[in-house]
Amino acid sequence: MLDFLISDFTNSFSKVPVGAATARLTMAALLAGIIGFERERRNKPAGLRTHILVAIAACLFIIIGQELGSLEFGNGDQMRFDPLRLIEAVTAGVAFLAAGIIFTSKGEVRNITTGASMWLAGAIGLACGAGQILLGCLTAAIVVIVLTLLRQLERYLGTHD
Repeated sequence: MLDFLISDFTNSFSKVPVGAATARLTMAALLAGIIGFERERRNKPAGLRTHILVAIAACLFIIIGQELGSLEFGNGDQMRFDPLRLIEAVTAGVAFLAAGIIFTSKGEVRNITTGASMWLAGAIGLACGAGQILLGCLTAAIVVIVLTLLRQLERYLGTHD
């Protein structure tokens, strides 16, 4: 059991090398951050952190789709599973839950970053489920860094998301 888990954790990416995955996730965060910064400056409900989380999750969904596409799901007359349907199901289900925690109170939108982080957690769950635990760990680390650093920056600048 432990050997199996260790092999999943150390499993190299079959379609997307770890360096490429790191670059893709980081660029998604940076590019979405540009948009989020503009939204933040205009005091919009979805700001810097929210845009970054959504972009990282979308990037991870694509990488996981590529990884799942390389897995064997049966041959010939055997039942085949469509890996993209797995992603669609998780995305829709988690988005529904995330939307449920976002609400408006006294004219102010609340919990939108938490909703985005829930959606991202769904993507991380897909990564781990696909045996890409290293990719899930990489993504979680980037997200924690983004949330931590940006919260400190928001406190310094006196803004919030």
